[in-house]
Amino acid sequence: MDVGELLSFKPTPTPKRPNEDDLDDSDDEPKRSGKTRRLNKSADRFAANRVLPKEPTITDKEREDILRFVETEVTEGEVLDDTTVKKLVLNFEKKALKNREMRIKFPDQPEKFMESEIDLFEALQDLSAVATVPDQYPLLVELKCINSILELLSHDNTDVSTKVVHLLQELTDVDILHESEEGAEELINALAEAECPALLLHNLARLDEQVPDERDAVHNTLGIIENITEFRPELCVEVAKQGFIQWILKRLKVKIPFDGNKLYATEILSILLQNTPENRKLLGDLDGIDVLLQQLAFYKRHDPSGAEEQEAMENMFDGLCCALMEPLNRDRFLRGEGLQLMNLMLREKKMSRNGSLKVLDHALAGPDGRDNCNKFVDILGLRTVFPLFMKTPKRKRLLTVDQHEEHVVSIIASMLRNCQGGQRQRLLAKFTENDLEKVDRLLELHFKYMDKVDRTEKEMEQDAEDLDDDAQYLKRLSGGLFTLQLIDRIILEVCTAGPPTIKQRVQRVLSLRGGSLKIIRHVMREYAGNLGDAGSEEWRQQEQQHILQLVDKF
Repeated sequence: MDVGELLSFKPTPTPKRPNEDDLDDSDDEPKRSGKTRRLNKSADRFAANRVLPKEPTITDKEREDILRFVETEVTEGEVLDDTTVKKLVLNFEKKALKNREMRIKFPDQPEKFMESEIDLFEALQDLSAVATVPDQYPLLVELKCINSILELLSHDNTDVSTKVVHLLQELTDVDILHESEEGAEELINALAEAECPALLLHNLARLDEQVPDERDAVHNTLGIIENITEFRPELCVEVAKQGFIQWILKRLKVKIPFDGNKLYATEILSILLQNTPENRKLLGDLDGIDVLLQQLAFYKRHDPSGAEEQEAMENMFDGLCCALMEPLNRDRFLRGEGLQLMNLMLREKKMSRNGSLKVLDHALAGPDGRDNCNKFVDILGLRTVFPLFMKTPKRKRLLTVDQHEEHVVSIIASMLRNCQGGQRQRLLAKFTENDLEKVDRLLELHFKYMDKVDRTEKEMEQDAEDLDDDAQYLKRLSGGLFTLQLIDRIILEVCTAGPPTIKQRVQRVLSLRGGSLKIIRHVMREYAGNLGDAGSEEWRQQEQQHILQLVDKF
């Protein structure tokens, strides 16, 4: 029954006898849904245009049927039970087989097999109904329907393959998958065993994004990858192995106007790199560092044209940050002149300087950042970073003030740890310039983040949460302790390695503002006792010993 039939429904007219009981009944009638009220109003308007002696009535059963139709849009004969699903699958298999036979029999006569192709397309459309009932997914897998659907990705007619992509996107919708864990597991297992990403990739290679339907199919393909990796993150490795990172890098290099598919490609790349070390190595092997740097170079002197392009730019910066967690990629970044590009972005004062600051932080951090730290000083990076240290910019700043300050002090702390010889001396000399103004700024930040940590600790006491020691420490780190540790690390480094005037200024400012050297020592001892997993065990021991030596000298 469709809406037209519903509105033209003409029950047998019966005389209406209004009385007090009817009026009372109408008062007690329960409220109906908004859809039912709109339906009744439409029916009333229709009835008003007809010349009838009395208003027609419908029975309670008919009213329930109408309500069920409006709310579910499924009539009684279309309930998707096992039998109905089997019928849909059988119909689909028959149509697919018929189309295959007709194409083999009449390969050069499209008019002969076109009707079977239309039937196949409609059968795929009918299968979309199963996407609303994930409990039936195990039956689809059992009947080998998923394999038959995937085979059609290589169909000669791209209209059919794009319809298959659309169907798969509906079946793997994350919200639907979470409605039935068992059904979702069965479906994802079947797709993984059939190497679905490789089949999707083969289909992508022949799609023309100038054609609207095929452009949508590219978008839906990326949607399938997002869905399956979100539901089962460990599939990120398989997706990359089967060629998706290579396709994304190729897609990013295509010189066409920015569109939604490029945005989605950068998003999928970021997802594949986020928590998967194997994919970071693979990106480096595919020259992905150079590709990302080339794509980001455009934003050195140009801001993104809109919110979507800005999001794509941020995704590429995030992907680069993830990639730099792999030691070999640090060297590729250095050889690809990534430092020079990030330095220029910071000087140009465009939106890209937010991302470039994060990338620099990742490139210089830890023991693998030594070569990058020394090179950054050589390319006059100190002239760029210290103005940002002295004053957080307000224009075109996407990061919060705290995030900006965290990245800047992290960069300086990394350089103090990794720079050697002349580069280290140039860095220390910066803190003696202009009557020790950078030392004053350091102490200003020290007191700011001490206050933040104190507030965090008081909030933890008030909340009285039952947290173990590690959880409490993590909460304090996110509440300002991490940045405080970096600031105090810089204070220790410049006081012990710099001229005596620096330490004298530190002591004087601390005494004036009620601080003490003891607090800084306590912060750094706690820091030394909780070093993260970056670097080897040998490096961690050296780092811990170095920090404790600085504390003793301070």
